[in-house]
Amino acid sequence: MSRFSQAISEGDGISVIPVLEGDVENLAALAEKAGAEGIAVHAGDVERARAGTGLPILARDGNPAAVAEAGADAVVIEFRAAEGEGKLERLYAAAYDLELDCAVEVREEEDLEEALERVDPEIVLISEAGLDEDEEDLERTLDLLADVPAGKLVVSEAWVESREQVLALERAGVDAILVHGLAREPEFGAVLEELVRGPEARR
Repeated sequence: MSRFSQAISEGDGISVIPVLEGDVENLAALAEKAGAEGIAVHAGDVERARAGTGLPILARDGNPAAVAEAGADAVVIEFRAAEGEGKLERLYAAAYDLELDCAVEVREEEDLEEALERVDPEIVLISEAGLDEDEEDLERTLDLLADVPAGKLVVSEAWVESREQVLALERAGVDAILVHGLAREPEFGAVLEELVRGPEARR
């Protein structure tokens, strides 16, 4: 078990993991102070993020070897981007050999079924990107969650704006949530802390 999976499985309740962009070194330090148990960045920002924090880092994309060298603890493999004969298997095996946690990102029931059959990932990342007009926020996560086998770690990637939404995912059995949009908040640290600890964090 690497540092990332350990953090989200052993933390107190659901882990709130901000997706950082821009001044990631400074934001990473603020995220640690606010109580985040990990951060997520694009592959090219891993090294700068590592300079700002000792938190586990999830690379949202990138080659496993490159992000491991830069200091990441985990990497996301997007199921739909890993189409092709054996590509998903090769990327997953490469991450395993480098002792990186590997979260396989899925968006549909069929993606999840095939990912479980082909590599049986320990971490399933349910993306809320590209919701249909008739889909509500968190609906996809809650629908697919029922099909994830017991014992897996589940990460939801969704737009959340309140502690209530975070707690709803926790009650449903989600282990961590990747939160977008916070990096643009002028009061990044305070907003993140409220998602992590509740409204009382601002008092």
